Amino acid sequence: MIKTSIDEIELNKFNKTAQEWWDPIGEFKMLHQINPIRVDYIKSKIFSHFNIADISSLKHLNLLDVGCGGGLITVPMHNMGFNVSALDANEHNIIAAKSYANTNNFKINFINNTVENHVDTGNKYNVIICLEVIEHVACLPLFLHSLYNMLNEGGILIISTINRTVKSYLLAIIMAEYILRWVPKKTHDYEKFVKPSEIFNIFKTSNISLKELKGLSFDLINNSWFISDDIDVNYFATFIKN
Repeated sequence: MIKTSIDEIELNKFNKTAQEWWDPIGEFKMLHQINPIRVDYIKSKIFSHFNIADISSLKHLNLLDVGCGGGLITVPMHNMGFNVSALDANEHNIIAAKSYANTNNFKINFINNTVENHVDTGNKYNVIICLEVIEHVACLPLFLHSLYNMLNEGGILIISTINRTVKSYLLAIIMAEYILRWVPKKTHDYEKFVKPSEIFNIFKTSNISLKELKGLSFDLINNSWFISDDIDVNYFATFIKN
């Protein structure tokens, strides 16, 4: 029986590239390209859910960025005013994230741990963000239930990942990895892509509701990313804990 969410093969993929997180033309250039629209979308969901009118109130919201990598989402959330913590099971990622934060005098709580072990600390969060992570874990039910257990009642969980479809295989692997080389080859394993229905099925016995399901699409003509209703490849799933 699997008692960890960690897939060592997936974890080790990021060891060699951890120092490139903040290089906009490096191995993570695609994440840099989509980051502004990810930040704007996440901000809109959180502000709407909590009826945020005064940004000074953000300091009262505890936010956890799960699978934070080098902190590409963590830092904007911190700069926005949230009380931010960031979690990653890869020590190399945490070292890179801490280095960037220290260089820029950002006071962020970076934690090198697994989600299932972090649950045991008893820490709870108003907002949990988990972007481009669940397609890399070993035991999805364990991972998602850990996120659920760390979320406060009335809290918001925002997940983004890649759907398992023919279209996602062609675009996220063949196109992105081998033709356009947006991400390193073998970054993704098609069999580990996650259908929305699989997330819903895991959460079906939990007191959590789907708020919104949206796609993240690429406009080849204008070379830009945008939020869409097409969830065949990249998508966001936003949940509210009842």
